[in-house]
Amino acid sequence: MNNNVELEAAVFRRLLAHLDSRKDVQNIDLMNLAGFCRNCLSKWYVAAAAERGETIGYEAARALVYGQPYEEWKQLYQRESSAAQQEKFAAADKAKH
Repeated sequence: MNNNVELEAAVFRRLLAHLDSRKDVQNIDLMNLAGFCRNCLSKWYVAAAAERGETIGYEAARALVYGQPYEEWKQLYQRESSAAQQEKFAAADKAKH
């Protein structure tokens, strides 16, 4: 079992490295295509810690996922989403409810 944890941790680190290398891919694109984004990963990190009796704040988790403070990443890499991206996101969100 310990080996699985090590493998899963390596996969997670690789996913974060991949996302870091693809800063051109916006969170709304990830949400529209895959149903999750970097912020979702941050929330899952917080939840996983809580399930294990540990505490990590959302902003600290975001810094781990983004590789830097979120506000800094946002200022450097986040672009304004297009009307088409927003419409697709809204339609997917509406379909969930």
